[in-house]
Amino acid sequence: MRIAIASDHAAVALKADLAAWLREQGHEVEDLGPETTDSVDYPDYGYKLAAAIAEGRAEKGVALCGSGIGISIAVNRNPAARCALVSEPLSAKLSREHNDANVVAMGARLIGPDMAKAILTAFLSTDFGGDRHARRVGKLSNPPVSATA
Repeated sequence: MRIAIASDHAAVALKADLAAWLREQGHEVEDLGPETTDSVDYPDYGYKLAAAIAEGRAEKGVALCGSGIGISIAVNRNPAARCALVSEPLSAKLSREHNDANVVAMGARLIGPDMAKAILTAFLSTDFGGDRHARRVGKLSNPPVSATA
């Protein structure tokens, strides 16, 4: 699988660990940065990750920052991205099964490498359930023009 991974400065170490682990699992990984712990703005990296998904360079994405919140918001600004912020494997599984999430976000200051790997295992091994969920997921990328809909 082609996986893009990005973080902010708070999650550089976790990103490096997960990128290496994903490669060991046989995945093709595109590391979108940053490379150092020098302060950066998480939206810049969230937007890069969402673009990799939208352009088809990656099938799935991994977004990391201190809490996971900021970068997940940035990723979700792109209608092609469905980013789920999770902190344990069941939520990762359900994000795939029910929401067809194509990006998973995690907080490096909130979970450790072992939990992050368990989350990725669940996320990457779960298929979208389709059926009743497909109609709802379709609406995520095509919101109504009117806020009253």
